[in-house]
Formats: sequence, structure tokens, C-alpha cells
Amino acid sequence: MSAELTRTAQPTPHLTGLAPLVSGHTQLLVLGSFPSVASLTKQQYYAHPQNQFWRIFQAIWPSSRHITCLNSYQNRSDWLLERGVGVWDVYASCERVGSLDAAIRNPLVNDLAGLLKQCPQLRAVAHNGGESFKHARHTAALGVPVYKLPSSSPANASWSFERKLAAWREVVAAAGLV
Repeated sequence: MSAELTRTAQPTPHLTGLAPLVSGHTQLLVLGSFPSVASLTKQQYYAHPQNQFWRIFQAIWPSSRHITCLNSYQNRSDWLLERGVGVWDVYASCERVGSLDAAIRNPLVNDLAGLLKQCPQLRAVAHNGGESFKHARHTAALGVPVYKLPSSSPANASWSFERKLAAWREVVAAAGLV
């Protein structure tokens, strides 16, 4: 009998996402799809070193970069919240092997409407990538403008950093944060 026939199928892990990174001052909510393996392991949004999320925001607000030490995740998170930006994902849980959105199976959508109670100043939602944007109908029900952003993921290699930055800066400006 070949090794292939005797191998047992590995179950697809059921994963739970991260808590929302928001405050009562959140005006722009950035929604990803679901945290990467690196983010789940570290329990930090956009923890993969090649994800451009944090680099994009540091480029949007370059004059404040020297004011706040952005070396720790807590400092980066506080810095983002101070500027009115919150982070969450459309999926609360799913089954997935690896980090690609295409591998997401049986997702459960987060309670986006319930988040409004935590974010009374919310004025816009921005979806970080196409998988997240598939749920724009849910976020449109929040009654604020909804935007589709190019994914900050390293898997989105077809967009240069400069092109991503321009798109993200435009949405941050539309939300009145620059």
C-alpha cells in the first residue's frame, strides 16, 4: 500500500479572530477579512512583517512618526486609535489552512451592527481587500460611506506600495482624518 493511501486527512482548523481594535473616538473602521497565521499567533492585527498596513499609515501621518515610538504593537495600536482609526475583520471565525483568503471555509460574520455602540463617532468603513469587500452590504447598513481599498497583504503584489498608499490616503482624507 502506498504512503499516499495510508495518510489520513488532517482536519481543517477552526480559527477564531481577534477582538476589535476600536474606541469611542473611532471615525474610520478598517475591516480586513480574517487575521493571517502570523497575526493569530502574535494576537496582533497585521503582524506579518511584509504586510504594508502599518507602513501605509505611518506614511499617511509622517510628521507624527517621531512623536510616538511605534516599535511595540501597543504603541502602534494606541497611535492609530488616537487618529480615529479602528481595525477589525468581517469574519469572527472560519476554517482555514494557511493565510490566504481563498482558503477560508465556513466563515461566521462578525456583529458589525453591534460595533456601532462602541464607535458612536463612526463616519466611514474601509474594506481592506476584495474578500472583506464582499460584505459591503452589511457595512452599508451601518449608514456610513463604505470604501474598497487595495489589500495591504503581501499577496497583493500587483499594486505597488505607492499606488496602495495613494488609495488609502484618499479614503483617510474622505473620512476627514487628514
